[in-house]
Amino acid sequence: MSPKAKARKPKKPAKPRVPRKARSAAGAREADQPEQQEDERQQQEPLEPEVLQPDPLALDGGDEEAARVEATLPVPVERDLARADALQRYMAEVARHSLLSREEEHELAVKFQQTHDPELAYRLVTANLRLVVKIAHEYRRAAFNLLDLIQEGNVGLMHAVQKYDPFRGVKLSSYAAWWIRAYILRYLMDNWRMVKLGTTQAQRKLFFNLRKEQERLLSQGFEAAPKLLAERLDVSEQDVREMDQRLSNDEFSIDAPVPGGQDEARQTHGDRLVQSGAPIDEQLADEELRRIFKEKLAEFGKTLTGEKDRFLFENRIAPPEGRDPMTLQQIGDLWGVTRERARQLEARLTDHLREFLRRELPDFAQLSVDFREES
Repeated sequence: MSPKAKARKPKKPAKPRVPRKARSAAGAREADQPEQQEDERQQQEPLEPEVLQPDPLALDGGDEEAARVEATLPVPVERDLARADALQRYMAEVARHSLLSREEEHELAVKFQQTHDPELAYRLVTANLRLVVKIAHEYRRAAFNLLDLIQEGNVGLMHAVQKYDPFRGVKLSSYAAWWIRAYILRYLMDNWRMVKLGTTQAQRKLFFNLRKEQERLLSQGFEAAPKLLAERLDVSEQDVREMDQRLSNDEFSIDAPVPGGQDEARQTHGDRLVQSGAPIDEQLADEELRRIFKEKLAEFGKTLTGEKDRFLFENRIAPPEGRDPMTLQQIGDLWGVTRERARQLEARLTDHLREFLRRELPDFAQLSVDFREES
């Protein structure tokens, strides 16, 4: 083999010939391929958080360098709202206020008693907010929001600070605990049920002490009768019975249907309530008879001419409103006669009155009222 043959390079294989139309279509596909790859790459890449850039027109012309740096900082946008507990935020706010020592508390209380400065009262109140939370937590089993109880306790704390006397030797926290608990208990009693259980002082006392006193009497071997409970709690027997009935029964609507069979489906609790007293038509008729009777009684008094008859009528039979009738003994002593003689004179006057009423009132025999009680 000659040296020229050794130095000769091997020929490259010839490329297959592609028709002109095929070459143009392939070139178009190769031109579109980078754009498609770029779109696929953008779809596969994770989305970056949205960035809000500050508005340069909103700058007030301060330091330009600081504004330029601030404009380059990304501000992430919050996609979701963070859940926060209102009680935790309140406790964090309470923890910001430091406690007071005994000496500081006494000094601030003395200054507040002398000057009534709201800033001093604010410091005394904020230093004892933890006490309100502690007392309100004792009633957490009640069906109320704990923050509502804390709010009522804070009102009691403010009243305690206003009425606190630092010279009695009692700490403010010990004195305020009574006010805090009183306001929380009053809130519970007023909102425990839709119908208030106690509106008077006696009813409030029974609301808090009736069940305790009943258990105490039963443990001592006594029967918890309303009379004994009324003596122990210094209230009336009627109040004891009413409060015991209120505490024993739950609330229900009188318009709610009575549970039972199909025949009672339309019957409500209101239909089963017993109506005390006479029907309304009878009550109106009695009131009309009483009015007519009083008018005729006044007419009879104008017909009397005798001095003793008029005195008996005005002071014994029909005395003025608000004054008790005189007794027969008092009338006999005034006239210098015996009690029996005074009774006879009254009986004669009463017979005349009956005859007058029979003439004036045809239905006098059916009148069920006593003229002495009505007069």
